[in-house]
Amino acid sequence: MPTETVYSIVMILVMIAIFYFMFFRPESKKKKEAAAMRNSLKVGDQITTIGGVVGTICAIKEETIVMETGADRVRIEFTKWAISSKGTQSNQDVPAQEKSK
Repeated sequence: MPTETVYSIVMILVMIAIFYFMFFRPESKKKKEAAAMRNSLKVGDQITTIGGVVGTICAIKEETIVMETGADRVRIEFTKWAISSKGTQSNQDVPAQEKSK
């Protein structure tokens, strides 16, 4: 009987380790990379927000970023966490199914 209990405990620990390495660790790594990208932004960088707005950074504040969009020079202020990526998204990032729509 005690052997079965030890085996059960070991299996539970193995499952917890699998969940950690498959789910939690990659997610925290992505969050660290995103934070590093947001902290490395500078004036003149082209960015894309999580809402899909593309523009160029014209001012950086403590918690926000002011960006210009388009040729009409509209300025919009976003919080730093709303920045999705540095640079613009290309058509190569879109799956083939969505290109044909």
